[in-house]
Amino acid sequence: MSVLRTKPIKDVLAQGEADGADERPRLRRRLGALDLTGFGIGIVIGTGIFTLTGIEARDNAGPGVVISFAIGGVVALLAALCYAELASSVPTAGSAYTYAYATMGEIVAWIIGWDLLLEFALGAAVVARGWSGYLAELFNLPAAWFGEEGSVVNLGAIAIVLVLGVIGIVGIRESARVTNLLVLVKVAICVFVVVAGLFFVKAANLTPFIPPAEPASGGEDGIRQPVTQAIFGLEPSVFGFVGVLSAAAVVFFAYTGFEAVANLGEETRKPRRDLPLGLLGTLLVSTVLYIGVSLVVVGMVPYTEIDRGAPIAAAFTSVGAGWAATLVSIAAVAGLTSVILVDLVAMGRIGFAISRDGLIPPSIAKVHPRWGTPYRISGIMTIGVALLAGLLPLSALADLVSIGALCAFVLVSVAVPILRRTRPNLERPFRVPFSPVLPIVSALACLYLMLNLSVETWLRFLAWMLVGGLIYFGYGYRRNRLAVREASRAPQPREPVGS
Repeated sequence: MSVLRTKPIKDVLAQGEADGADERPRLRRRLGALDLTGFGIGIVIGTGIFTLTGIEARDNAGPGVVISFAIGGVVALLAALCYAELASSVPTAGSAYTYAYATMGEIVAWIIGWDLLLEFALGAAVVARGWSGYLAELFNLPAAWFGEEGSVVNLGAIAIVLVLGVIGIVGIRESARVTNLLVLVKVAICVFVVVAGLFFVKAANLTPFIPPAEPASGGEDGIRQPVTQAIFGLEPSVFGFVGVLSAAAVVFFAYTGFEAVANLGEETRKPRRDLPLGLLGTLLVSTVLYIGVSLVVVGMVPYTEIDRGAPIAAAFTSVGAGWAATLVSIAAVAGLTSVILVDLVAMGRIGFAISRDGLIPPSIAKVHPRWGTPYRISGIMTIGVALLAGLLPLSALADLVSIGALCAFVLVSVAVPILRRTRPNLERPFRVPFSPVLPIVSALACLYLMLNLSVETWLRFLAWMLVGGLIYFGYGYRRNRLAVREASRAPQPREPVGS
């Protein structure tokens, strides 16, 4: 048996279209293009727009952080085009995991599935702790139970994960309604920030737009330096165009998560039409909002004075509009709530796809007869995320979210030309233009951003992959559906003929 065996496309498509006599678990189709766009915006617009703008403007790019967000948006859009082709051709749960299984082989599929579980679990846990902190700030709650520092157990983070986990399990339609409501709140306030902030923008704050490069003060070295610096022996620097590119690698975190839309292929009524609309609509709306908000923030306050923790709220406070700062804090709570919910929903669908294929025990892929959701795997993962969010300060692990997403984007980009070659007659309602050039550019751009993350992040990522390898070879390699099918078809040894 080969670790590079691939899953037939007809089997992938049959999973979502199985009839009532089929015993394989399947999900219910209840979502449209608007729901998918809501889910996408719900997970993309969150931590990035409320925190990363200030940190990267002040530390790396100055007003040029606007260009950093534009670069991040372009790279994410390239990856989204590749996702759109695969999602419309092979609409199924599991997104990148399933695409890899159908094109590059089982071991690659396992790696990317294991990687995505890490991305969404850590993403949900990190954001849950941030949500708890914003709530404490709004209502003056005790830091010992809701803050990041000095707390042993973060009750706020645990509570929000459990509540949203239940919403996700009860039904995808209910999850979509909650998400769409939260998205309306935060998009409306983001538009408000841009419109109201324009009245306080000063041209002097935008000059120079890209500050001159300078050596990084107290530059980090060793395993905390970016991989590119470690390989080429470059001196750490900030600002200049190099600073803009470095900031782009960091703010790319703000775009991660849109692939959650592709995980909902089996729950979309018209996936071949609506999945591309949901993916591309998510990225276009998010990129425009990110660029607009970041431009207003660096225009309202000199970049050297931008607050790292709450840049948008602090910017309005600095110009005497404290009431606007309160609105921004409310938007942050709504924004982070939707991020956690979509993370939990996406993580359950990835686990469902892996379990249904037998790479982990199939019994946990069971779909609830009434709610139509994978309630067992979703419940297990919700509890796991709640424990992570409540007990561990995860700021040091946040970069793992970015490296996990970028790794998935590289593999999805590569899968497009592979599938074009191996299955040229497959129906493709959406096609990536200029293939294979554009998918290759997408893969290289994502790989470049991965190399701008720290050596420490890469080591942690490889450690997680090692644990996944032990699970795969210890269980999934011989017990998954393809392995069982191959074993049943293998010729049996002949009985020796008696003398």
